[in-house]
Amino acid sequence: MFLESVTAALSAVPGVRGVALGGSQARGVQRPDSDWDLAVYYRDALDVEQIRALGWPGELTELEGWGSLFNGGGKVTVDGRDVDIHYRDLSVIERIHEDAEHGRFYIDGLLFHQAGIPSYILLAELGINRPLWGEVPQWEYPEALRESASAEWWATADMTLVYADGHARRGRVAQCAGLMSEAACRAAHAILAARGEWVTNEKGLLAQAGVDGVDDLVLGLSADPESLVETVCATRELLSAAVRESGVAVE
Repeated sequence: MFLESVTAALSAVPGVRGVALGGSQARGVQRPDSDWDLAVYYRDALDVEQIRALGWPGELTELEGWGSLFNGGGKVTVDGRDVDIHYRDLSVIERIHEDAEHGRFYIDGLLFHQAGIPSYILLAELGINRPLWGEVPQWEYPEALRESASAEWWATADMTLVYADGHARRGRVAQCAGLMSEAACRAAHAILAARGEWVTNEKGLLAQAGVDGVDDLVLGLSADPESLVETVCATRELLSAAVRESGVAVE
């Protein structure tokens, strides 16, 4: 009844075209303390004040409060439960899908996401979310995107390791560790793109792609430049082997 009542309230907001359940609740892997992620789909315009008028305590941003892709939302409390509301523009999503069908995408730098987020993350949400009401499109993973995204993600991972090597030679442990971690995230995106597996965030990303062995390499870092260089090389070997196994060309 909780989910049904929240969906009914959101679906009655003018401009809302669809509502979907996301996150761990949609995947069936939630914990007792997990919150509820609800995507609110609209087309071109949405009056956020109409959502605030529902009277749920919490904070909601204006449209594009989180950038052009994750374009806003916030956390509210409904009947004692934490609910994350996310605004999603169907017109933007449809343009991104058209681009993805031709292998086109871009990566947007978003706070707290080491490798940034790809534009097709909005399609990934639709591939994982559970539609609750209204217009919630879903598509297969575009074949052209599998090829272009896997190649682009690996190219940026490879370049990131070049810079990690530069820091390693000067004994800069923090920068080296950060770039190794970022490269691992990028390589993981490459692997999962090659598989045609949707990714909605970086939680569990390395384990899903099978490259979480980087954890041990980061844990073993020392301030000795020679040792740091060796660790960066080991990271490159681990990541390139996993990427190559997924079918991505690695030079």
